[in-house]
Amino acid sequence: MEKWVLYAILSMLAAGVTAILAKVGIQDVSAETGLLVRTTVIFSLLMGLGIYGNYFRELPSISISQWWFLIISGITTCISWYFYYKAMKEGLVSYVSAIDKASIIVTLILSFWILKEPITLQILIGTGLIGAGLFVLVWK
Repeated sequence: MEKWVLYAILSMLAAGVTAILAKVGIQDVSAETGLLVRTTVIFSLLMGLGIYGNYFRELPSISISQWWFLIISGITTCISWYFYYKAMKEGLVSYVSAIDKASIIVTLILSFWILKEPITLQILIGTGLIGAGLFVLVWK
């Protein structure tokens, strides 16, 4: 198995557990407070990783355009997490998480359009199935 596949599987497992932990964690507090705690923990752990792994030495090598893409990515992550927590607070985790993960459709469209990644029949079928699943979930 290639390393990136293993990393993706570990990410999937952690994200699945995260949704359940978040739902339980925000039961008696606002979504914003829960997100604040989560983000503080993430920031602290990543700062420790940056210090331990000496990753801060790479900062000067990041180009101006890379900085802008990373900054905008941080902003869109914040927006995504904010609304994810708002949805988790009010909705069923099974629905919210499934709808959130359907963001892969947006990612795939943008990867074809912006990154010029190849479009294969396998990806098109998988994307169609995800879209169909999303439609089934939100259809009233």
